[in-house]
Amino acid sequence: MPGGRGPCLKAVFLRWLAKCDLVLLPFLAKFGIWGVGAVAMLDSSTIPVPMDLILAGYVWADKGHFWLYCLLAAVGSAIGGLLPYGLGRAGGELFLLKRVNRKRYERMRARFERQEFLAMMIPSMLPPPTPWKAFVFAAGVFEMRVAPFMLAVFCGRLVRWLLLSLLVLKLGPGAVEIVAHHGLALLAIVGGLAVAGFAWWYVRKKRAGKLEGLGLILK
Repeated sequence: MPGGRGPCLKAVFLRWLAKCDLVLLPFLAKFGIWGVGAVAMLDSSTIPVPMDLILAGYVWADKGHFWLYCLLAAVGSAIGGLLPYGLGRAGGELFLLKRVNRKRYERMRARFERQEFLAMMIPSMLPPPTPWKAFVFAAGVFEMRVAPFMLAVFCGRLVRWLLLSLLVLKLGPGAVEIVAHHGLALLAIVGGLAVAGFAWWYVRKKRAGKLEGLGLILK
């Protein structure tokens, strides 16, 4: 029946995700250090997985190479992010213009382009429930260049997972639950710091522009 098609498809999709968690993730885990990069690539491209928990397991099992796990996970995440980025670049503008008018769209583009690196790096640093793929999609829509995009994701993810790994080494795997429990508070704090930092940068830029204009007048 047409009315039951939606729930039926949803159930099939959920079963498929569960199968991926039970079969694919253990398979990737067998590859050790390289496996964490593959899992991160999967997480950022298509299938959401509990990446923090998986990374914590790797780090706790092999404490001496925690930095290498973080490095490869950050690389995998940057590469995997190219898929939602590419979708945004291919047809995201039409998608957004169906939901916002052209004037608002141009304002969104201008805000993103002013600080596109930080606009991508900061969300990459934040834990769930940050809508990370939405920022990646936006980076594609607003045509952020590929190299800065990947670098911003890599830097943000590396900072996030290095900090998480240090907490795991100090507190044990339970540190993941602490981060998850305080995820919203951390999101608010970092978001507030990001807004304050941007405001400080903007005021300095405006002040520098006024001083430069005054210098030209005096000449």
